[in-house]
This record gives sequence, C-alpha cells and structure tokens, in this order.
Amino acid sequence: MQIKDLPYPDPGVPDTRSGPRFLWWLARNQLGGQLKALAWGLLHFASVSALPFCVGVAVQAVIDRSGRHLALAGLLLLLACVGNALGDTFLHRTAVTNWITAAARVQQLLARKAAHLGSALTRRVAAGEVVAVSTADVEKIGWFVESVSRFGAAAVTVVLVCGALVIYQPALGVVVAVGLPVLALAVLPLLPHATRRADVQRAKAGRATELASDTVAGLRVLRGIGGEELFLDRYRRASQEVRHAAVRSARMWALIAAIQALLPGLLLISVVWYGVQLARQGRITVGELVTVYSSVMVLTYPLRQFEEIAMAYSFSRPSAQRAARVLSLERPANGGGSRATDLLSGDFSGDASGVRPEGVRQVPSGAAALVPSPDTAPVSSLEAARVASPAAVASGGPYRVPSGDLYDPVTGLLAPEGRFTAVVCGDPDAAGRLAERLGGHAGDAAAPEGAGVPRGTGVPGEGSPGAEASGAEAGEVAGEPGTSEAGKSGAVGAAGGEASEAARAEVLASRKGAAGENEAGESEAAGARPGSGGGAAAGTSVLLGGVPLDALPIDSARAAVLVQDKDPVLLSGTLRELLDVPASGAVSPAEALAAAQCADVLAALVEGSLDAADPMDARITERGRSLSGGQRQRLALARSLITDPEVLVLDEPTSAVDSHTEARIAVGLRGLREGRTTVVFTSSPLLLDHAERVVLVHEGEVAALGTHRTLVHDEPRYRAVVTRETDDEAALSGVADETTLRGVLEEIEETA
Repeated sequence: MQIKDLPYPDPGVPDTRSGPRFLWWLARNQLGGQLKALAWGLLHFASVSALPFCVGVAVQAVIDRSGRHLALAGLLLLLACVGNALGDTFLHRTAVTNWITAAARVQQLLARKAAHLGSALTRRVAAGEVVAVSTADVEKIGWFVESVSRFGAAAVTVVLVCGALVIYQPALGVVVAVGLPVLALAVLPLLPHATRRADVQRAKAGRATELASDTVAGLRVLRGIGGEELFLDRYRRASQEVRHAAVRSARMWALIAAIQALLPGLLLISVVWYGVQLARQGRITVGELVTVYSSVMVLTYPLRQFEEIAMAYSFSRPSAQRAARVLSLERPANGGGSRATDLLSGDFSGDASGVRPEGVRQVPSGAAALVPSPDTAPVSSLEAARVASPAAVASGGPYRVPSGDLYDPVTGLLAPEGRFTAVVCGDPDAAGRLAERLGGHAGDAAAPEGAGVPRGTGVPGEGSPGAEASGAEAGEVAGEPGTSEAGKSGAVGAAGGEASEAARAEVLASRKGAAGENEAGESEAAGARPGSGGGAAAGTSVLLGGVPLDALPIDSARAAVLVQDKDPVLLSGTLRELLDVPASGAVSPAEALAAAQCADVLAALVEGSLDAADPMDARITERGRSLSGGQRQRLALARSLITDPEVLVLDEPTSAVDSHTEARIAVGLRGLREGRTTVVFTSSPLLLDHAERVVLVHEGEVAALGTHRTLVHDEPRYRAVVTRETDDEAALSGVADETTLRGVLEEIEETA
C-alpha cells in the first residue's frame, strides 16, 4: 500500500482483545511494507557498519605501503557510501509510508466505528478520549509500527557485526560480542517505571483534552453565566498536572538515555585499552585495532534503535489499548425481532418465492408467525420489507430500504406511514432516548427505569396506508384510551380524556382479556398488543413496516430512518459542502432552505464572507460557532430535509427559534414532507398544531393520542407539558371554571 493509494478499500477487522494484539495485527497487515523497510534498513545499517572495516584496511595499507590494498579500501569505501545513501533514503521513504498507512488504517477503523455507533459513541467513551485516540494516539501507534522494521534491521546488523568481529579478530571480537548485549539489555529494568510514568502523563493529558473540548463546546453558555474563569482555573490546574507528569516521565527517559550513552563509552574504553595491550604484544595489527574500535563506535548508531523501539512501545501500548477499547464497542443486538433472519432473507412463510402473500400482515415485536388478516388489503410497505435475497444477505448486500409504519414496541408509539406525527414527552432526556430508539438504537436508548410493559395498541402496517382511519390509528392508545378519529367503536373515553384510575384498570383488563383476538371491524385498542403477557424488553428493536431496524445493515437502517438530535453538528466548510449529503434527489437545497426559513441565514453568511457572492460558497466555521443557535438549527434542519429519508425523526428542531419563524417552519416542514413519515419531538404549540397526529408519552409509554387542540382541552398531563401549567395553576383553573359554572346556573334559576 502506497500513500497515493489511501484510503484503504477495506481497513480490515482489527484484533481488539488487547493493545499489544492490536499492534501486532497492524504490523501483520503491513507485512509487505515491513519487509521492504527491513531490506532497506539492512542495506543502510550494513553499509554503515562496513565503514570501519574499510577504514581499517586503508590504515593497514598505508602502514604496509600497499597501493593495491589502499585502492581496494577506497573502492570498498565508495560502495559502502553508495549503499548507505541508497539504504538511508529508501528506508526513510518506506518507514514514513508505513507510519502514515498504519495511522490511516487506524483512522479509517475509528471513522467506521464512529459511523456505526453514532451518538452512542460519546455516551460510552468520553469525548476527550475519542479526540485523543483519533489524533495523538494514532500518531504514536504509527510510530511503533514503522519502528519495528528499523529495529529488526538494527538487531540483525548488530548480530552480524558481532559475529564478523569474532571471526575477524577473536580476542577483541569476544569482548564486543559480550558487551553489546549488556548495552542493549541494561535499560530493561527501567522500562516498566518509564512506562508507568508515561501512562500517568497520557491519562492526565486525556483528561485535560476532555476538559478543553467540553469548555470550548460550551463557551457560549459559560460566557452567559460568567463561568469562564472557573473553567479556566480548572484547565490551568489540569494543565499543570500534565506538566508535572511530563517532567517526571522525561526524567526517567533522560536516565535511560544517559545510561545508553554511558555504557557504550565504557565499552569503547575497554576495547581500546585491551586492544592497545594486544597491539603492544604483537597479537593484533594497528589496522585491526582501528577496525574494531571504529566498529564499536559505529554500532552505537544501530543500538539507538533499541532505545527508540522501547520508547515507541511504551508510548504506543496505552494508545493502542485505548484505540482497541473504542474499536471493540459494538452496536447492541436487540432481544426482539425473532423473525429478523427470515425477513432479511426473504423467507416469508407459505410462499417459496419469498413474496409476502396478499392479506398477510406482520405481527410486530417478536411474533413468531405471519397472521392472515382477511379484512386487510395487500400492504405495499410490507412487501418492501423483503429487503434482500438470501444471497444478498450472505454477501452483505445490496439491500432494499424497508418502508411502512414505524412502531416502537417498548412505548407503544406508532407513526403511520406518510403522516406527520408529533410526540410530546415531559422528560427531554426520555424524549432523546426515544428518538434514538426510533433510529434503531434499541440497546443505547433503553426505556427509562420503571417503564414496564407498554400498553399499546395497533399493529403497524395493518390497513390500507391511504385509509383515513386505519385500525392502527383508531386504536393506538397506551395507558389512556383514545377515541378513534374515524369514530370506530370500541375506543374507550376521549384521547386520554378524563378516565379515572378505575376506568383505566378496566380498560387494561379488557385488553388483556382480548389479547390475541383480531376480529374484522373491531377497534385495535382491544387487540393483541405485541409482546403482551411477556412484555417488550427495553432492547427490543423498533419496527419499520414490520422489519426490525436492528436486523438491517447499519447503512440501510440509517437510509430508512434519519434522526436529528437536539444538538446537531455543523461541520466546517462551505454551505454547499454542508448540504452535499446522501439524498434521494427529490428535495433540492433551495426547497430545503426555504422550508427551514434560512433566508436570513444565507444573507448573514454572505455578509460575513469576504470573497463569496453566492451563499452556497460561503464558509461555515467549525460547528457553526459564528452562527446563532437558531441559525444552526435551521441549517441542520435543511440538511436533514435534503436527504428526504423514508422516515425523518426530529428532536426539538426549533427550540432556539423565535415564534414567528417557528410558525413558518411548521408550515414549510409539513408541506415539504407531505406523504412522507415525519416524527417530531416537541412541546411547541406552533408545531403541534400543524401535526396530523399528536402522541403524549408519559413515564415511558404512550398515554394519549389525538390532535393538539383536543389534547389541550381534555388531557391535563399534556396541557401541563405544553402550556407549562403547574399543579396549583391547574387547581385554580378548575376552581375558576367551577365558580363560573355555578354562577351561570344560579343566574338561570333566578331568571326562571
């Protein structure tokens, strides 16, 4: 692999069992580059080590007054210099290539893992650690990978030179052969101490990086509350801790470097002293003494590779451990969707062709069979659930993107296909978790503790998608019964209305008694709820057209359902680059920007740009920091609208927008998403009033269903969330209504 060929078509599957195993996996996957570097390293170090022999031959030739030997020494010296130049040049090239390609492989693996995990990554691993792994740690890992080949070449060269010296001059060669291993191994006892100190330094540096990233991300908030000095002091203390740890680590490495400078000097003195004695006795010539002396001096160069490999390993091992920990994270598998494999393979019971028969619907949440429904027309969305053939599954694709009703078995939330559904949740964190669940992240966004078996309702996908009042819509109520918009019989009370606890218990009892029944024309409120009896586990996957999202490949799941969270990230670059996202092509950037009411944002971008007359060419700073919160939200909304996904889930998309702009966004959003499934988590009356269906989620389950105006009038819990009405205000409002009613009655009696 050359640098020009990057990125890798497939970076491979890493061994993440430990840091050393990960490093070994990287080295094995770059075997070709390692062998090239080893070959050039051997040429380089062998040429350097041959110089003392050439010098010794030349000195002896001068003493012997031999012109032929002197010419031979000159020729050998020329060859050694040429070999040194070639070896050094290409060793550097191959070493740098190994470094960069190893770092690029790790970065590709990290990017793939980040795309796979999505927002779950920063919940499992601190943001500062992710930054450290993808920057400094990647560099250290690449350093170790490229130094392995140079260390191998140096080690082979040292062994060869020691053997040659023993053969060339046994008396001095034995001294050198015994002394060099001592030099190489003398620092080993100090390496664990140096490694521990380096680990402490990196841990403190990671915490400081995390603190810095959190501070920068929340700088606007800090300025608003006057907290800059507090966080500055915290970072200053963290920075000083990093400095002290770095000094302690540097002291140990300085000691190691001093030892590796001292011991070769002692060996050199010993060789010279012993060689002089042998030369006086006539046992060796002056040329041989010069050769051995020069060899010892030159060998200190390859010996430095021993120190470097020790440093590289001590610094890269914890970095590799952190990278392996991030890369070992997996997307949790859901516990439900037992038919996932059959659905993916197209194995629909009763039809060898794999096509769902007419009048057959999918019972969600782990139902083990397809139940015939004679009153139901063929459902095109469930036909699209035949996402792949068995061969496609085995080969990893291609997959069809499923379509249909979006259903969450845990909460009982149903978003009918092609409808604009708004979800109101009193707990913003619970709303965020539910939004992520709808995107297929069941294990990462589990239902809140205490949210038991969802009291739910209709079977997603049943009924004609175009029907004005499908069975699912008519009966989707959890916890509190809801009245069908079409007036179907069997619904109990108003949408969350004023049913008492006794009435609620009665409704639940009737549901349990009717579990499994699905008579034509009956309300789905009394129908069998998925998972009834055993309950839906918090890890059960959300279903799209009856297909568990967690059973789909990650790219297919995200092509089907796009989730925009509360704090979307705007990457730096031009607006054109920001909006250049995978999309269906049905929505143009102009349409998306208009629906998101971005006219003033475009004007601000042009005004703030020095060389861009076209707003699409205006640059956006990192995370859009030059824009206000509302402007960032609207650009993020426009980006989401351009993708035109099958299902779009928006979590508080207008929380930072003024009311006038929000009203226009509500109109534009509904118009642009007409006929597409849209789910908006919000408590804004302006958005709720434009929604076709409004669902109240209370304590982890659907509690009421209806329109905004109906729920405001009939459902106190909904009213408390949307209007911010307190319990005292509600009580006073009730008393006032009762007093007014009593006065009206008294006036009627007096008149009579």
